[in-house]
Amino acid sequence: MTWESRRLSGILLVVFPTVIFGGASLLTLLVGDPRYMENPLRQNLWRAGHAHAGVLLVLSLLALRYVDETRLTENLKRFVRYAIPGTAILLPLAFFLSVLSPDATEPNALIYLAYVGGVLLASALVTLGIGILRSPRADIDVTHRDRGQAA
Repeated sequence: MTWESRRLSGILLVVFPTVIFGGASLLTLLVGDPRYMENPLRQNLWRAGHAHAGVLLVLSLLALRYVDETRLTENLKRFVRYAIPGTAILLPLAFFLSVLSPDATEPNALIYLAYVGGVLLASALVTLGIGILRSPRADIDVTHRDRGQAA
């Protein structure tokens, strides 16, 4: 793993407790704020925002494990490295901020950040997938090295 990927992994692990804090905050709202329970739209979007944050941070850590092994340019590796965790910010922001008002009956225009995040995530994942598929198979490399041949 390169230093850049290792450093970003460390940052993501340090940031991850914010998702835990968000879960505790949602629990507090569920238990102690009747107004929160009266707005199913807000409740559902905040739940979706929290879930997306956690899942996308885990996906970011997984992707970092593979990005350095791909046959991608350094710029594309950097794009993948930062785009996936970027969506862990962008998507939850869309869900949280689009219904910030307790009286919201429909999401505001900030919900469109979710579409931007979705396109960014899909682009990064397809790029990573192509990079992995273009990379040489590790077992073939080992076989060639064992025979004393160049891979």
